[in-house]
Amino acid sequence: MKKKALFVYNPKAGKAMIRGKLSEILELLEQSGYETTVRPTTKKGDACEYVRDRSPEVELVVCSGGDGTLDEVVTGMLSSGGITPIGYIPAGSTNDFGGSLQLPRNMLRAAQIVVNGRDFPCDVGAFNEDVFVYIAAFGLFTEVSYETAQDVKNVLGHLAYLLEGVKRLSSIRSYPLKVSYEDQVVEDEFIFGMITNSVSVGGFKQITGKNVELDDGVFEVTLIRRPRNPLELNAVVAALLNRDINADCMLYFRTDRLTIESPEPMAWTLDGEYGGSHEKVTIRNRHKAITIKTK
Repeated sequence: MKKKALFVYNPKAGKAMIRGKLSEILELLEQSGYETTVRPTTKKGDACEYVRDRSPEVELVVCSGGDGTLDEVVTGMLSSGGITPIGYIPAGSTNDFGGSLQLPRNMLRAAQIVVNGRDFPCDVGAFNEDVFVYIAAFGLFTEVSYETAQDVKNVLGHLAYLLEGVKRLSSIRSYPLKVSYEDQVVEDEFIFGMITNSVSVGGFKQITGKNVELDDGVFEVTLIRRPRNPLELNAVVAALLNRDINADCMLYFRTDRLTIESPEPMAWTLDGEYGGSHEKVTIRNRHKAITIKTK
């Protein structure tokens, strides 16, 4: 009997290149012994719903789109209680997590890994009652990913994030926060924060720290303190552009769990999509919670 696969894809991701490769990808799945059900997404939440309802019935879930689509697939998988392996064919504008997994940008080569690759147990994040795959962030630049028009993303790729962010440097907002992790409590004003399980963010590699592992059970946490003068602001920008961790203007640590409290609701982004506004969030690492196909 043939194995069963569910193929979920975002037809608008990136430059919609999946449309020209779809038949070849499905043919490859067929040749590899899979009877495949195909589901294109038409609105937010579709991928989560498809995977939640169907993943227990299949041996493989294949996802093609950007990191936001993958986020929905993982959310659906976890909500179903399933442990079905996920094959990822990156097709978005930046594909941070695909890059962290060293998946090729060439869709057919990525599809080969889906059918022939090894199972990699991977960490994901729990954000209060929500889920994220590789980043939860607030503050400077975080609104960029869900405010940048899709056509701008398609043309400029990861440069869109930088260009849109630079427009906002003249009006930086800071947030007075209480950050608790392990036996530490830090209270300070921050302009940006990211809790990551990725080697790149917004297309920028090595900005999350060195020796990042996706299955070590901990996150890399980077919080940027509010600059008190133009010199400190220049130091922050230089640190970001040079992929440095500047201890004078940043708080950096690794942990499997942390709590961030704000005196008023603060907007978050999860995997590049709006994650709601919260006064208190608890973020914890779900160690090796999903399985992804890699080389």
